Amino acid sequence: MRDIRKLLFITGVATVTPVIIQARDKLPNIVIFFMDDMGYGDLTITGASGYNTPTIDRLASEGMFFTHFYAAQPISSASRAGLITGCYPNRVGISGALMPQGRIGVAPNEETLPEILKTRGYSCGMVGKWHLGHLYPFLPLQQGFDEYLGLPYSNDMWPVDYDGNRVTPASNLPNKLRHPALPLIDGNEKIRELWTLDDQAELTTLYTERAIQFIKKNREQPFFLYFAHSMPHVPLAVSNKFKGKSKQGLYGDVMLEVDWSVQQVLETIEELNLDENTLIIFTSDNGPWFSFGNHAGSTGGLREAKATTFEGGQRVPCIMRWKGVIPRGTVCNQLASTIDILPTLASLTGAELPKKKIDGVNIEKLLYSMNVESPRKYLLYYYGENNLEAIRNDRFKLVFPHEHATYLEAGVDGYPGKIGREHIDLSLYDLRRDPGERYDVKDQYPEVIRLLQSIAEEARLDLGDDLTGQIGLNRREVGYIK
Repeated sequence: MRDIRKLLFITGVATVTPVIIQARDKLPNIVIFFMDDMGYGDLTITGASGYNTPTIDRLASEGMFFTHFYAAQPISSASRAGLITGCYPNRVGISGALMPQGRIGVAPNEETLPEILKTRGYSCGMVGKWHLGHLYPFLPLQQGFDEYLGLPYSNDMWPVDYDGNRVTPASNLPNKLRHPALPLIDGNEKIRELWTLDDQAELTTLYTERAIQFIKKNREQPFFLYFAHSMPHVPLAVSNKFKGKSKQGLYGDVMLEVDWSVQQVLETIEELNLDENTLIIFTSDNGPWFSFGNHAGSTGGLREAKATTFEGGQRVPCIMRWKGVIPRGTVCNQLASTIDILPTLASLTGAELPKKKIDGVNIEKLLYSMNVESPRKYLLYYYGENNLEAIRNDRFKLVFPHEHATYLEAGVDGYPGKIGREHIDLSLYDLRRDPGERYDVKDQYPEVIRLLQSIAEEARLDLGDDLTGQIGLNRREVGYIK
């Protein structure tokens, strides 16, 4: 791993020789690992300490690591909507993190990633956290998946206090008091209620076993597996086989178990001789939740964290491996996003794109060579209901005036710390030289500001912007059950 680690500086540069892709007589299998609240710095290859992630590191050594890869938004449901629809989440009406009392989800008339893959004969399975609507019309089996086992929303949305005990009126946690027990869903049915951290400690193993079953059952046909881990989102829970095994406390133990889970899936694929015809994608929904201190991950030095549109909240690690197709041990420093996965997989499989407008672009050519420019020319940083907080091109990021969360005091052992609010004025950052967003260079590049502002104005006409009061013309209705 020594050679690839040298390449994994955020501002590093790498080039590779283009590879010749030979004609393939069958469609590739696809596995997407989607982590929950895992930060840019949470892998060994990006600077994690106190634990190792050898299996995930191996994916990078055998594939491509993306250094400028972005979640669709820096929070759960919105981020996942971007993956499943190929759209900025606000285009399809999803924002924030959907709650158990909510009545919304991804609209049934949206064409999703599994739905377009099924038109090409794929069997589509999902394990893990869904968080795109917990009511029947919005669950995975109604959104294109053939199988599902997992939680319909975040693992902290339950009536349990930060100490692991049931909440009471004296707990002063009214939102948690309203939540039901965590429902474990198989297909469309609740098969179990989770009430304790010991219950949650079983999740990673349960997910992994079901993922392996799905792969073995569908070995003779193309399959798509969406493996959305509930970890390392708080409350952290780990099985006995990994408890106390790291030097980074419970968070490190959880990451060891996640790496083990990835290993089990990869070994199954290899044992079935499917590894040369399987595309693996590993990434995260957003940055770490800094409020939880030693139960949170690392941004690797990027600014702020989850629930902000600074780099620490939205830039995430991404690895893609496809043996014999994606060059080994390479680093892509081009701009890309979760919303680009759907159109890219459509291109790789010959599936038609959704009929409605999407925002993702096909980045397939980035997988073969670093001697090409990314088709993604800019990225919009939306947050909240519909706030356009920033925009970036390949080099520069223009931040618009807005209020944002800032982490004032780290929590300890599962309890949250203090969060404040700050205002930022119009700012410009050179992300190629200053990935930590420390130095405002707006006075040096007025022409860059004019360019990015003009692109932002077009985006506001399309999607709207609550910060300016602009109504977007092309936002679609979210799914809603009365």
